[in-house]
Amino acid sequence: MSFDLKNKKVTIIGAARSGVAVAEVVLRLGGIAKISESKRLEEFSDVMDTREHMLIEAGGHTRAFVQDSDYVVLSPGVRLDALPVQWARERQIEVMGEVEFAFRLCPCPVIAITGSNGKTTTATLMAQVIKNAGRNVFLCGNIGSPLSKFVLDLKPTDTVVMEVSSFQLESTIHFKPQVAVWTNFSQNHLDRHKDLEEYFQAKRKIFANQDAQDFAVLNYQDPQIRKLAGQLKAKVLFFNTPDKPAEVDNPNYLAVMQTADILGLSEAVCLKTFSEFKGVEHRLEFVRNLGGVDFINDSKSTTVEASRWALERADKPVIMICGGSDKKLDYSPLKPLVAQKVKHMIAIGQIREIMRKAFAEVVPVDTLASLEEAIKAARKTAKPGESVLFSPMTASFDMFKDYEHRGRCFKEIVNNLK
Repeated sequence: MSFDLKNKKVTIIGAARSGVAVAEVVLRLGGIAKISESKRLEEFSDVMDTREHMLIEAGGHTRAFVQDSDYVVLSPGVRLDALPVQWARERQIEVMGEVEFAFRLCPCPVIAITGSNGKTTTATLMAQVIKNAGRNVFLCGNIGSPLSKFVLDLKPTDTVVMEVSSFQLESTIHFKPQVAVWTNFSQNHLDRHKDLEEYFQAKRKIFANQDAQDFAVLNYQDPQIRKLAGQLKAKVLFFNTPDKPAEVDNPNYLAVMQTADILGLSEAVCLKTFSEFKGVEHRLEFVRNLGGVDFINDSKSTTVEASRWALERADKPVIMICGGSDKKLDYSPLKPLVAQKVKHMIAIGQIREIMRKAFAEVVPVDTLASLEEAIKAARKTAKPGESVLFSPMTASFDMFKDYEHRGRCFKEIVNNLK
């Protein structure tokens, strides 16, 4: 679609990685880049190399700055009911997220992957399979670099693999991936979405603009997702079906295999890629064994189901460190598995009392103020042959910048233990 930004004023709400990448694209295409950020300038200026060419308001948003725009682009952290969005819509200014903005400039096929859990692993493996098949691929989105960072350098023969979150999808308009994959659905982000239905509908937007030339890849074992099959315009293909191949039982791997088949890539390339895969950083990542105790970093666990996955794979008694910021989730479904696998729990962060109340009747729970205190307490409690599992079950924003920052802190503290 035509998207001419020459001499157009584009106001970006939020100066995170994606916002700065959008601003740089606008400048390269001859537009006027404006950034409106609630933080003070000194709090975010380190991420902006080209800020002397941008118009910036910091320390809060103003109506006049936002309304003096041809387009308004939102960083994923900005809610659709935020004041700057309301101001833009008063003037009929088109509002979109970074994914939508970059997609309008993207010349090559996009494979988009969403899900409550497993989307990072699935996207990482998908990109690696395409690379191992000898094709040029770019991995981006919720997984790290925004698409805007390299969209102007893409060629029609390239492939983009994107991990997309509900926050990114809810602000899309014409986003139309050639292949859209939905790994699974469970409760998440109820601090942002008013209920599970709103969260489901935000995820469902991944298919909204697809047509009969496109593919929707759905998890057969997830009843809510399976029901969509008759409602989508794209060609629907299932993974994780009852007749799945004997050599693969991981649903994320099965999603990759189904998508690879659409792209004409062989099962052999997939299986070779899986055999070489060392895992995603911060997802069940072995850090070290100290005095016979394994320390495992699962900071990527930001949902109840992600911690279920981790505990199901635990083959030693677990000292579990969990907690973080409040996403309004229900933790009680995990009680039977915690009772079975966890010997002792240490809860930290904003929801430590919520965690204590949720699990105290099935396991001893201590509440501590910091991650460092929790690790030291876990070390004292754990005996040789047991494991310390850091699997928070929730977001990190009460104490850390993001789950990656949280995971790096865990590893640093553990590696400094004497």
